[in-house]
Amino acid sequence: MKRRQFTIAAASSTAALGAGLFTLTSIKSVAQPVLGKAGTDYMVLDKAAPYEPVVGKVEVVEFFGYWCPHCNAFEPELENWLKRLPSNVSFKRVPVAFNQVHEPLQKLYYALESIGRVDDMQRKVFTAIHAEKINLNTQDAIVAWAVKHGIDQKKFVDAYTSFSVNTKVAKAKQLVNAYKIDGVPSLGVAGKYYVDGTLAKGMTRALQITEQLAKDAKPA
Repeated sequence: MKRRQFTIAAASSTAALGAGLFTLTSIKSVAQPVLGKAGTDYMVLDKAAPYEPVVGKVEVVEFFGYWCPHCNAFEPELENWLKRLPSNVSFKRVPVAFNQVHEPLQKLYYALESIGRVDDMQRKVFTAIHAEKINLNTQDAIVAWAVKHGIDQKKFVDAYTSFSVNTKVAKAKQLVNAYKIDGVPSLGVAGKYYVDGTLAKGMTRALQITEQLAKDAKPA
């Protein structure tokens, strides 16, 4: 797939920081340099993406797919980062489907979110797909798997087939298009920055860059 087209116009100050240059903000304080460089280690969107932050915080979005082995490998590191989530950051996950085969897994995530089970089931979904090699590409298979893990069948099916979940899936697709996502895992910051492991040369550094961009971004 084609790499997204971005512009780094209006990002000269951020780029300068990324190059290791310091900008004096006052006589007593100096801004810290961003770990990466705009256009090289992260991208600046040419058009702002939809942005739904908590007031006073900067939104960070993880784009992922349960089907993705790289997302599976990244999950433990992401979970450790979330345990020390910067106080100025509001975080959300957005499941990605690049084809119809993956769409049931999008609904699985939002169904789990709807019933408050993401935190305890997220790793279990990854394990089912990548370690146990369970096919979760249909609603019937997903429902059977959820019930096996102690989730009430009616409650789960009601959530999975709900208008709310379908609306969230539609919004997820819009956000994926707005960020021009063509690979996962990847990260969006404040509706204007895009970071992934290829650009940042690893997801550990991608998180570091994301954290710095969130720190420097203007909160809602």
